[in-house]
Amino acid sequence: MKSLLIAGAIAMTTALPAAAELISVESNKPVAETLDALEAALANAGATVFARVDHAAGAEKVGLEIADSQLLVFGNPKLGTPAMQADPRAGLFLPLKVLAYEDGNGQVFLTYEDPADMLAGLDIATDAPFIAKMQGALGKLTAAAAQ
Repeated sequence: MKSLLIAGAIAMTTALPAAAELISVESNKPVAETLDALEAALANAGATVFARVDHAAGAEKVGLEIADSQLLVFGNPKLGTPAMQADPRAGLFLPLKVLAYEDGNGQVFLTYEDPADMLAGLDIATDAPFIAKMQGALGKLTAAAAQ
């Protein structure tokens, strides 16, 4: 019985996805301005913004406080659809998300998950062209928004 429990525990831990790499880009602007710039860059790139979540405002509504933090949820079917064609479970990770937040030192960052890591546990080839396109788009868009 004990060996069965140990085997089960090992199976559970190996079945859990590894933590994805987070990529952070320093911004020279406040959180709201940084996300405004990202929204503009996304619009110019033909992406759709689905939601903008103000975490600090949400915390304030319940009498709590956190540093300025906003999440942008966006996508482009030209990039996301091929991922979902390869494995429909990619829809759990799409649309893409970028978090803008202020750290304890007052520095603002844009942070997002590396799409290769994000989709790693799925039936998607690690060299799928859409992964490189997602990585390139996220890199260019966040760099433009942070300037």
